[in-house]
Amino acid sequence: MKDILVLTDQADDFALIARILEKSFVVSHAPDLDTARAMHTRSPFDMIMADIFLLEKHPESSTFQFSNHPFVAANPFVQFVVLCDKKNMTTALKAVKEGAAGYLPSPVRKQDIQLLLQSVICALSRDFELDYLRDHFWKTEWLDIIQSKNLCMRKVYESIKSVAPTIATVLLLGETGTGKGMTARLIHWHSQRFDKPFIEVHCGAIPDTLIESELFGHEKGAFTGADRRKPGKFEMAKGGTIFLDEIGTITPAAQIKLLQVLQDGIFNRIGGDMSLQSDVRIIAATNADIFELVKTGHFRKDLYYRLNIFPIEIPPLHERREDLPFLADVFVKNLNFKYKKRISGIHPLVMEKFARYDWPGNIRELENIIERAYILEQSSQLMPHSFPLETMPDCDSPVPEDNAGTNLARARQQAIDRFEQSYLTVLLGQVQGRIDKAAARAGITPRQLNRLLKRHHLNKNDFKPKKDL
Repeated sequence: MKDILVLTDQADDFALIARILEKSFVVSHAPDLDTARAMHTRSPFDMIMADIFLLEKHPESSTFQFSNHPFVAANPFVQFVVLCDKKNMTTALKAVKEGAAGYLPSPVRKQDIQLLLQSVICALSRDFELDYLRDHFWKTEWLDIIQSKNLCMRKVYESIKSVAPTIATVLLLGETGTGKGMTARLIHWHSQRFDKPFIEVHCGAIPDTLIESELFGHEKGAFTGADRRKPGKFEMAKGGTIFLDEIGTITPAAQIKLLQVLQDGIFNRIGGDMSLQSDVRIIAATNADIFELVKTGHFRKDLYYRLNIFPIEIPPLHERREDLPFLADVFVKNLNFKYKKRISGIHPLVMEKFARYDWPGNIRELENIIERAYILEQSSQLMPHSFPLETMPDCDSPVPEDNAGTNLARARQQAIDRFEQSYLTVLLGQVQGRIDKAAARAGITPRQLNRLLKRHHLNKNDFKPKKDL
């Protein structure tokens, strides 16, 4: 759980909650229910802390009914916490009875928030596993992969649930780096063929003269250099699944043979007369507009229709930005296992910048730059200075959209706070947490610097080289 929305018209309450949570969570503010709904629809939150007074006075909220609340449509796992004063404790308890995860009495105390969050996170994890294991479809080891707040991705996973148990041919569509290979494995591991081979062929990486041999094999003497019989990928995948990535690049001759496999279930090795029976499930993928290739004559129309039995389109990363925190967490966990370091996570400022980046390389780009930053990082968190500059874009406007309704003085202060936090984060990374050196570069005294660090919840020790690296 990373993203929290505080729904309150009391600026002081929001400031206090944000100050307590901002080191571990991305905390946003909405002054009214309509604004909260718009923000949550645009980018769903994991938790909504809502002033009970705002919920009560809204015409649609005569009863709370959190399980059927409009917020749930955007994220079925969203958790509600009600904010109340002591006079409204009875109403708060009623809200909990009707589905809220808990309540926070005013004035808010740090220990109350910490205890409540710990309870909510445990409940959220349990509910997620129960939801996806209820029909025993998703295998436990894949539960981390299939989480998503994005409506399009949830539809993708529903499509996988429908098609995986069948033998239908699947065509995966999407930009390079969106995760088509991972989706193909997800389908295979949840099919009836999961205990048989999964063979991946990157068609675009194989020379045209070798593609038929790679796919269907050849007999000894079939061509110059064929000094022995070689089985093809279709033979190697017998009983299992073959994943043909970049299918739009294969030659016309290979297209004819692939069409024969799809129509009749047979193929021949190059130079061979014996027909071999095919027993494979075909998953194909392309980042090209394959229908355009058909129109221009570069891809057979009959083969296209054979492959396009069950198309699944995977959205690019810039259309599912709400999944960035989760994906980043998964990659960091995997890297901790791979490199045996102890990185606790990614600094909130990095995630704020990630949300403004376009991600032309999609998930593959995200994974690669996190690994690069992980290797460079000397502190316990991945800090902004470890990432490429192009992924850390500056904000186009000094006032974020969700703060545009606040007064000028507060908006100005928020902009200053963001700048100071960004500046200090980069500075401490450059000097590896050395206060005297950082203060000298900033042109202030160490005492002034320490005050700023305390205000922005930055710890010099997070920037110091780890001794066990």
